[in-house]
Amino acid sequence: MAEHDDTLPSTSRAERWRLVLGSDAADSCGTLDGALGQMDAALAALYEPDGKHGLQRRGGHGGSAPNVARWLGDIRKYFPASVVQVMQRDALERLDMRQMLLEKEMLESIQPDVHMVANLISLSQVIPAGTKETARLVVRQVVDALLRKLEEPMRSAVSGALDRARRNRRPRHAEIDWHRTIRANLRHWQPSHRTIIPQTLVGFGRKARKPQREVILCIDQSGSMAASVVYSSIFGAVLASLPAVSTRLVVFDTSVVDMSEQLDDPVDLLFGVQLGGGTDIHRAVSYSQSLIREPHNAILVLISDLYEGGVEERLLARARELVDAGVQFITLLALSDEGRPSYDKALAAKLAALGVPSFACTPDAFPGLMAAAIRRDDIGQWAATQGLVSTRGQE
Repeated sequence: MAEHDDTLPSTSRAERWRLVLGSDAADSCGTLDGALGQMDAALAALYEPDGKHGLQRRGGHGGSAPNVARWLGDIRKYFPASVVQVMQRDALERLDMRQMLLEKEMLESIQPDVHMVANLISLSQVIPAGTKETARLVVRQVVDALLRKLEEPMRSAVSGALDRARRNRRPRHAEIDWHRTIRANLRHWQPSHRTIIPQTLVGFGRKARKPQREVILCIDQSGSMAASVVYSSIFGAVLASLPAVSTRLVVFDTSVVDMSEQLDDPVDLLFGVQLGGGTDIHRAVSYSQSLIREPHNAILVLISDLYEGGVEERLLARARELVDAGVQFITLLALSDEGRPSYDKALAAKLAALGVPSFACTPDAFPGLMAAAIRRDDIGQWAATQGLVSTRGQE
């Protein structure tokens, strides 16, 4: 695969404006040659699709496949990965080029990212057999990269919260953790007696006979939630690997599918998701409630834009039951890198009035959210400290 060329020539102010404005600015900014001309052609192919370099498909797509493959190689050569991902996304949206994801040659040229994975899993039912293995490799590449980035923060945050939750603060003599006790009481050092007065005793954590927390990720698989589905699957897999947490992952549209048995392989899980369709949030929350064994130990994270296609009154009644029973119920309007998403503000406000906060969460913030939930912190206050706008009934 071509890589971004760091040896590209420096550009003048006029040349940069020419790249930004396109061929319409040729008279005022001049023409571009060499590498800059190739960069201009790659930009024109996408943003001036009716020109001679255009990628727009007419009629069949067989003859244009080599043209698209060359274009994918060119943008990787001339632009950094972050720009490549934006251009690929624009190509999919502006030119309706999802067909290129069904072609092995295209997939081999693509700069993988979360949005590309979302497109692939939305097409998983129609990807040709000869292309499916390449598609899985693309998805695996993104999943492995996300695991490397997100697994350790998630493990550390959740394990630390669990340790705090079960640490013994009133230990018997045989249960005292002297190393922790000494560290906790260093400020009580008495120089004259050359000793520490242990005002706080820290004991070894008592071994749990059952999972400390039940975590249920309930994920809306409508098309608008595609990136959230990818990130949720990654975090679900990490949580499932922690023995002190019982993790279930449920996806839904108008039906509900329990994917918990596939949490050991996020790639298999993602290819089992079917993005699109309607939305019945009440049915999904009702199913999630049936999985809960100990409400006071349960954390239910509903990941949805809250555009309910079912009966809203029944959803609100179910939410009230869960909160009254002691379940920590949180709604994430998105779990993605994007800004504040579109969502049903009226329903979010009604849920917030019942004690179910709603806010968008970035992947980097999600481990902290789970740690706060395990500690049973006020999630609305936690969200505010993170700069996340929480819906608390005011909208």
